[in-house]
Amino acid sequence: MRIVFMGTPEFSVPVLEALVAAGHEIAAVYCQPPRPAGRGKRDRPSPVQTRAEAMGLPVRHPVSLKGVQEQDDFAALRADVAVVVAYGLILPQAVLDAPPLGCLNIHASLLPRWRGAAPIHRAILSGDTRTGLCIMKMEAGLDTGPVLLREEVDINAEDTTGTLHDRLSLRGGGLIVRALSRLDQLVPEVQATDGVSYAAKIDKSEAAVDWSRDAEVIDRQIRGLSPFPGAWTQIGGERVKLLGSRLAAGGGVPGVVLDGAFTVACGQGAVQVTRAQRAGRGAQEAAEFLRGMALPAGTVLGEPD
Repeated sequence: MRIVFMGTPEFSVPVLEALVAAGHEIAAVYCQPPRPAGRGKRDRPSPVQTRAEAMGLPVRHPVSLKGVQEQDDFAALRADVAVVVAYGLILPQAVLDAPPLGCLNIHASLLPRWRGAAPIHRAILSGDTRTGLCIMKMEAGLDTGPVLLREEVDINAEDTTGTLHDRLSLRGGGLIVRALSRLDQLVPEVQATDGVSYAAKIDKSEAAVDWSRDAEVIDRQIRGLSPFPGAWTQIGGERVKLLGSRLAAGGGVPGVVLDGAFTVACGQGAVQVTRAQRAGRGAQEAAEFLRGMALPAGTVLGEPD
């Protein structure tokens, strides 16, 4: 098929690669414009733009698709279908209507659960044990369109948003290729009206760890906010990101380190931190982190010295 691909972050890259590998013609790749990044705040292209240009694909990055010229330019590509995955711009009705086979979105949840911006984060934060991917035919509403194909994925006990993101991203490419190969056979499934939930964008205010909460809640917070924005706690006046954890035996005064393996007491139960990051340094596994910052039993987290 002749396809317009629309995506921006790293999550979208394996999908673009899968479409090319399957032999589809990519008429154009749409992504968000380059943004200032790094210490020099120079414009940096998105992961999709970088990969598309390396593959020799034409790239477009309009600031908006609301203008008549942008919509005409899109229609002039005469694509059979558009594949959209984490693009980041709202598609006006004129864009949705342009491809004869419509615009297909790869959404990282089992719709209608977790419509919206942060479905992977919210699934882990809420303690879901399963999530998945949906191939959805897009319409004007927020992730409300009929589902053509879905695939369930287990959420493991130590999954972070990062690890789950990577698994879903790789599976998304295979799922859209399968959907396109039998598009004329798939029966659209109208989403149920019950079970709808919205995955609000993650706010940095959610990242501070309150050790008085139950261990299960803190464990999900650490894993659900890893790698970004990263749950954090104060250790001796230094803000440290906690990027991996598991539930652990034990208990005690909330925020107190229980042993030499980075196990911390919570309001109920305890968590063992398995990965952490000091400011200005790279993320480290717990054993390596503790060689550079000793945390003997009795150390109190969440408070400055």
